[in-house]
Amino acid sequence: MSEPTGAAIPGPDGKPRCPWGLSTEDYVAYHDTEWGRPVHGDDALFERLSLEAFQSGLSWITILRRRETFRAAFAHFKIADVAAFTDADRERLLADPGIIRNRAKVDATLSNARVLADWPAGELDSLIWSYAPDAADRPAPRLLSDVPAITDESKALSKELKKRGLRFVGPTTAYALMQACGLVNDHLADCAARTAVRP
Repeated sequence: MSEPTGAAIPGPDGKPRCPWGLSTEDYVAYHDTEWGRPVHGDDALFERLSLEAFQSGLSWITILRRRETFRAAFAHFKIADVAAFTDADRERLLADPGIIRNRAKVDATLSNARVLADWPAGELDSLIWSYAPDAADRPAPRLLSDVPAITDESKALSKELKKRGLRFVGPTTAYALMQACGLVNDHLADCAARTAVRP
C-alpha cells in the first residue's frame, strides 16, 4: 500500500523524512540538521528573519542556494554592521546578481537593521521566543496538509514586530521563521528528524 500523499517517506538511507526534505539534494542536509532546530541570538535571528522575507513569493530552495552570497553581501547579518550600510551599499546590493535584487526587500532589511540596532542586546531573541507555543498543545502533523501556514502565534508575532517598526514580517513570514528556528516542531510525526528537535 502506498504512503498517503504528504506523509513522511524514506530517503536513500532508509530514514523517513518530510517529503520536501527529499525533493532536492540541497534540502536533505538543511532538513536533517537545521530546519526546526532552535536558533538563538539577535544576529542569527535577524539573518533568518531577513532570509524569510527575501523568500516571500519564492521557493525556499532559491534562498538556500544563495545563502552564502546573501551572508557575504549583508556582512553576515550582523545587525550593527548592516545598520551602518550607506546609500552606496544599497546600490551595491541592488546590483548584486548573487542575491534577490528586490528593492522593497533590500530596503526592508536595511530598515529593520536600523530599528534593531537601537534595541537592547537580546531583545529580538527574547521577543521572538516569547511567542513559542506550548508544544503540548500541538499534535504532531502526520501529513504536509496538517501543517499550517499561519497560526494565532504567528499573527501575534507579526503584529508586534510591525508595531515595533519592522517591515516584511507578515504572519506567513513569521510562521516560516517559527518553523525554521525551532519555536514549533513541524517535522511530520513519522519523520526521523522530529525527535532530534524541540518536542
